[in-house]
Amino acid sequence: MYVDTWLMQDAMAFARFTNVWTKLRAFELTEYERVVLVDSDMLVCRNMDELMDMPLGTPEHPAIAAGFACTCNPNRIPTYPTDWCVAPPCHTHPLTLTRDSPRTHHLLNGGLVVLEPTQAQAEALAAFVATHRAKLMTYRFPDQDLLADLYLGRLLPLPWKYNALKTLPRCHPGLWSDDVVCNVHYILDKPWATGWPGPPDRDVDARLHGWWWAAYHALQRDPARVGLTAEEWATHIAVHVNDAPRREL
Repeated sequence: MYVDTWLMQDAMAFARFTNVWTKLRAFELTEYERVVLVDSDMLVCRNMDELMDMPLGTPEHPAIAAGFACTCNPNRIPTYPTDWCVAPPCHTHPLTLTRDSPRTHHLLNGGLVVLEPTQAQAEALAAFVATHRAKLMTYRFPDQDLLADLYLGRLLPLPWKYNALKTLPRCHPGLWSDDVVCNVHYILDKPWATGWPGPPDRDVDARLHGWWWAAYHALQRDPARVGLTAEEWATHIAVHVNDAPRREL
């Protein structure tokens, strides 16, 4: 599969999204019966093994599983789609979707996707890319917008806890519960880039960014838990982390 990503940069929500097409190579991992694709900007808090066993379509009608996209845009990011909500909460997804449902009801978040890779699905994906180039040029969130279109009517919605966007407590406070979160998704500002969280009254991400920093410092004290020596941790992990107080508040 080949995509002229440089042609699409003006449409994307963020320039770095030119790299997310590589995630779709997961459909080529046909040596595995099932793959759970997890973004690297996530923090797994609880076991999610059940995702390896949940029903997922049939060979004749393959499906994927993912969480619905939260289409709130409270930060008014100008490159986000115009049909996203600037005043959360966004829509509540109905129990039953049809092809006539609003476009935003069909969107998924590609941070965690459950799939069963097959040659047929990989070829279908490549064919979609080859025959829908004009549509690809409009995608703000390339990988997940493509999957939403390709698997329209074949998306099995996952509960929010498997892809708990860090903005959900602000946008959907009635939905969030610390006790059930399995996997936090650090969209937008990344805790390892911004530094230690600031005071909660000034840093809206302080609490959930604090979760990431607690996990990071625990591993920093004992990198052998992930099979690294202290030197390997310093060389391969710490160099990419801004281990200092957040300053731009």
